Amino acid sequence: MKTITQIKYEPAKVVGGYTDRILRINLSTSEISVQELPPDFKTKYIGGRGYAIKLIWDETKKKTRYNSPDNLLVMANGPLGNDPGFPGTGKFIVGTISPLTDTFVDSNVGGHFGPLMKLAGFDALAISGISGKDVVITIDADANIITITDAPLYGEKIDIGALFYGERLLLNANNGTFSDNLAAVVSGQGALHARFGVINSLFFDRRRNRIRSKQAGRGGTGTVMRAKNLRGIVIKSSLPKANGNNAVNKEMAKQAGAKLKEVISKCDSAQLNLGAWGTTGLSEYMDKFHLFPINNYQIGQSPESSKLFARVFLDKYFSKKMPDGCYYGCNLACAKSVENFVLTTGPDAGLKVNIDGPEYETVGAVSNMGIFDPQFVLEYNWYCDEYSLDTISTGVTIGFFMECVQHGYLTADDIGYELNFGNIAGANRLFQEIAAGRGFGKIAGQGVARSKKWIAKRFAARKAVSPETVMAELDKFGMEAKGLEFSMYITRESLAQQAGYALALKGPQHDEAWLIFIDQVHKELPTIDNKANALIWFPLIRTWFNAAGLCKLPWIDVRNPEAANTAEPFKNLPSVAYYLDYLNGTTGSNKVLQDILDDSERLQLLQKMINLRQGKGTRESDRIPLRAVAPVYTNEYLTRSEYYDSWLKNLEGGNLPDSTEQKHELIVARRLEAFRQLCDIVYKKKGYTSDAVPKRETVKKFGLLDKQADKLLVKYGEQ
Repeated sequence: MKTITQIKYEPAKVVGGYTDRILRINLSTSEISVQELPPDFKTKYIGGRGYAIKLIWDETKKKTRYNSPDNLLVMANGPLGNDPGFPGTGKFIVGTISPLTDTFVDSNVGGHFGPLMKLAGFDALAISGISGKDVVITIDADANIITITDAPLYGEKIDIGALFYGERLLLNANNGTFSDNLAAVVSGQGALHARFGVINSLFFDRRRNRIRSKQAGRGGTGTVMRAKNLRGIVIKSSLPKANGNNAVNKEMAKQAGAKLKEVISKCDSAQLNLGAWGTTGLSEYMDKFHLFPINNYQIGQSPESSKLFARVFLDKYFSKKMPDGCYYGCNLACAKSVENFVLTTGPDAGLKVNIDGPEYETVGAVSNMGIFDPQFVLEYNWYCDEYSLDTISTGVTIGFFMECVQHGYLTADDIGYELNFGNIAGANRLFQEIAAGRGFGKIAGQGVARSKKWIAKRFAARKAVSPETVMAELDKFGMEAKGLEFSMYITRESLAQQAGYALALKGPQHDEAWLIFIDQVHKELPTIDNKANALIWFPLIRTWFNAAGLCKLPWIDVRNPEAANTAEPFKNLPSVAYYLDYLNGTTGSNKVLQDILDDSERLQLLQKMINLRQGKGTRESDRIPLRAVAPVYTNEYLTRSEYYDSWLKNLEGGNLPDSTEQKHELIVARRLEAFRQLCDIVYKKKGYTSDAVPKRETVKKFGLLDKQADKLLVKYGEQ
């Protein structure tokens, strides 16, 4: 590995969860520098997602695209990441301008990379420029050296193996041995060819004695990494992880962690049982309530769904010998894995591998293709990780193409082979082509939004109709918004989740507003005002988790028994109180709940301004496909006619049209109107105009009215 640039540095000490430093690397010039942050920076922007948003706002422009030299790839921890005494502190954020949405996207990822970044002396890494050749960055806090080197070559396997490549990097960085003092991020071949490439976060699991991985999966973060010709980043620090944040009030932080761990120990097994099943346990819940995405979200329940329930993975595949947390100290331990699994398809058929996952979203991506085979789920999981492809966007895109075949918009001649729902061979071939950038994979790798345009133009020419006419039909079932593919929940029966997806700033990703469980399953949001208030509160608290460096699952998926005694049990406020104690104990602050909500609202407003600048911030960009709101075709209505007829009778005072077609038409009209009304209410409550533009006084209230913001507001009529 030929050295390009190397600098000596003195790692900053972590004090109260922060180092107050950002590592800057310009790959165009190979310049490495350390930025000292002013004292008020962390106060205003918190960390994690906040740091990424602020840097992207300040240093990119309207014309910046994912492969522009000025685009930043930001990896940022938060003040509460890196404490084994508190559950779920291995998280960090990757933020950038997305190849799919052309605006800011952030992806929350676990593992050891974020905590080690902090121990190495940095709250964030900010990478700009584009290298003229493939390079690797090494941050060795033990040797006090940061280096940019030529990327090493490890034979032909490197062409497909991001995980293989990362293992070699870690071995090379530690003289041929693995250690949990090392972590790496890498991205593979699929990210070179698809807009939805992921970054793999690799760490050494001492108990399993192998490398494991988590993914920054959404929005194309890996595609940005590979566009910069950055193959990997390795971080090394031997500082102790216990008390690694140097909490200002160590006892307060310790007690907060102990209380949350006690709730998890007592309650998880009786609730979602994530410790045993991982997130695959959601499959059965989703199917029971008609939420499981099947055949491109056409139906939400199937007799075959049980083949993908948690019990199948637990009994046949998951390792039960040891806990599966993605960072030390998290007793939720929901990151499942499969050991010694033999692949039966693809270029590595016959190879024995270890698989990290699957998560629910990957299971849902496979059911979305009409496939109910757990063996295929695991193979799809492993290959997508190996290639660095987002399992969600890949599955949604393939499901969309399958429906285009179903309706005649595509044929086997267009694709090169049969591609229909349930076709494992066709699905496998297409995602292999996506990873390799060949055949029809060149089209599919662009994602749903761009593929719709390609199909519309091709079909219109064949049928002598206008592309706009075809596009209007494809828009009804092309499951994307703002350019990002939907995550794996059918939202037709949850008005709150419809708006949650529509108003999510990055696009329809559940980590901003996962309301479907409390709305549709538990029915805890009965009125439109309840839903509107939830659409404000939950994105704010979730933004704070992403800024602080925390996993949300110990809070949202393990309900504290004391929550039943509160006015709004679904907020799980007794557990939120533990997080506040952990924050105040770590940083020395004295914040109450409203303070962290205000901190989060500042970040959301700034991200909203980025969206406006990039052309994705008005009401038009909050459009979602008809299928997310109502049944597109009468067969979708008929599969749930009892539900829809009951809903319509209640709405229309007991009067229903006679024909199926008339009922379907009325259902669509009423549900679209309800969606519009809910968005109106939320915009008003948030201090936005009816076109979803923040009012000037709203921006000013949070101290964000700089010259760039002022110019934008004037452009959108806010004088």
